[in-house]
Amino acid sequence: MKRVILFLATNIAVMLTLGITAHVLGLNQFITAQGLDFFTLLLFAGLLGFGGAFISLALSKIVAKWSMKLTILNGTENAQSVWLYSTIERQSNMEGIKMPEVAIYDSPEMNAFATGPSKNNSLVAVSTGLLNKMTKDEVEAVLGHEVAHIANGDMVTMTLLQGVLNTFVIFFARVIAYAVEQFTRGSDNSESSPGFVYFTVSIVLDVLFSILASLLVSAYSRRREYAADRGGARLKSKEAMISALGKLSTQTHNHLPVAVKSFGIFGLKQKGILKLFASHPPIESRISKLKELH
Repeated sequence: MKRVILFLATNIAVMLTLGITAHVLGLNQFITAQGLDFFTLLLFAGLLGFGGAFISLALSKIVAKWSMKLTILNGTENAQSVWLYSTIERQSNMEGIKMPEVAIYDSPEMNAFATGPSKNNSLVAVSTGLLNKMTKDEVEAVLGHEVAHIANGDMVTMTLLQGVLNTFVIFFARVIAYAVEQFTRGSDNSESSPGFVYFTVSIVLDVLFSILASLLVSAYSRRREYAADRGGARLKSKEAMISALGKLSTQTHNHLPVAVKSFGIFGLKQKGILKLFASHPPIESRISKLKELH
């Protein structure tokens, strides 16, 4: 429940902040007596689209720490902490990135995730379930998977993609809503301010276009999972990565919050049309791709 409340509160705060900013800058005045001001609308859509995506990225570590009750490690707590910290440090040096923050969280499920606003300001967190149920070689491969996500810049590129798609969603939803309202009003109506039809159609299209946009984001996320698996194989071994994925295939739950789910090691298997919205490819497909590596 706390994760849901935090997610909603963060999004409301982001939208309020961006809405006020758009009002102050006059970017929400894109419907004029002369018609639709496409340039102002594009600026408005870009502010909300990219602004929301990048604010979420900037807050990603804070949100993860609070929502997942992460315990940040400094590598001196115990033998397990020393190994975990030194492993991530070695892998980060191999990938040429700054050492991420290292964290652990209490959960019986096997999972891990990476987050953060940039390659050199990131975090890798692992569950107690993963540490307890996997061998060291398997855990090291999983850590390599997460470090590869960071080194590949996946958090930033996903944010850029989301920002572009958000912008298109907001822009085209309002263009179509304006056209529908003008059509329903008739040619003899000189009223320029948006009415009920405009707001209703724009909200409906925001939802529909966002669903379509999420298909592209999910497809990109699945592609990056294959790349991160190759990173885990490179930083440890192909056999260890395959073995870790094999253990994950027996799991049926994924309780990671939405903000970091795309960068976790594990994703639930989806059926039918839901496959198109999955952030992770099927584990059997991921194992098959790894077996093809030489």
